[in-house]
Amino acid sequence: MGKATTRVQMEMPQAAFERLAWLKDKTEAASYAEVTKNAYRLYAKLISLAENGEELYRKDADGSFTRLELFV
Repeated sequence: MGKATTRVQMEMPQAAFERLAWLKDKTEAASYAEVTKNAYRLYAKLISLAENGEELYRKDADGSFTRLELFV
């Protein structure tokens, strides 16, 4: 028995589609849907972290840390 799915059709500017295609290529995703599902998972995780008062940092090339702003 398969999972229930819902078809979604989206329109987006050319620049957004090019970003989507770039992500598909970089991540070796099988489809645009896979890229989108992974993006939603990441976005949900970032929102969850922010809601729990957690912070996200990146380590710069020189070893220093910079706090990343989450727009949620």
